[in-house]
Amino acid sequence: MTQVLDTVDEAVAEIQDGSTVLVGGFGLAGMPFDLIDGLIRQGAKDLTIVSNNAGNGEVGLAALLKAGLVRKVICSFPRQADSYVFDALYREGKVELEVVPQGTLAERMRAAGAGIGAFFCPTGVGTPLAEGKEVREIDGRTHVLEYPIRGDVALISAHRADGMGNLVYRKTARNFGPIMATAATTTIAQVSEIVPVGSLDPEAVVTPSIYVDRIIQVERRHYTVQGAR
Repeated sequence: MTQVLDTVDEAVAEIQDGSTVLVGGFGLAGMPFDLIDGLIRQGAKDLTIVSNNAGNGEVGLAALLKAGLVRKVICSFPRQADSYVFDALYREGKVELEVVPQGTLAERMRAAGAGIGAFFCPTGVGTPLAEGKEVREIDGRTHVLEYPIRGDVALISAHRADGMGNLVYRKTARNFGPIMATAATTTIAQVSEIVPVGSLDPEAVVTPSIYVDRIIQVERRHYTVQGAR
């Protein structure tokens, strides 16, 4: 049964040092800011963070990095105009980085959720991203072997949940949330609204409650991203 909790701190209290944490969001869209802030307060360290990018400005993932709680980042886009927190930590050797092409990143998590042991993909062949990996020719094209990415915890943001934990998303804020929910041992979702069971159109439910362990209702928050330094 999905737990409906009263506080963010309660939702993230059991995250352990050394956990692999899948964090939803595409830039700021769909990022679970409140859950990340709760994780900073909780203080779990030596985390491996799996996300599309490595933080914006000094909020969300960037704030988690700045707090010194992250050992490694697995992402598609580690550098952009406002990723100065990650950039400084990486240059100083304080955080490890694994770059994964965006589609491959999504598929590696989807494979984890689907119970797929590994898969071959042509993306990255002939580049440093394929170094040390098994390759195979399939239908005349070289492919590289990729393994699933499983999370101990997924932190995601959805638009609405019902009391059972079924989730619907809002537009592009949907991004990585649905696949991350299937790929983690424990999925924690922050939502703008929790509605009575039966209120959501079943055809609109994207993440069924079976994949969701905890939900917390939070107020919608807005951030102004600072310029690059």
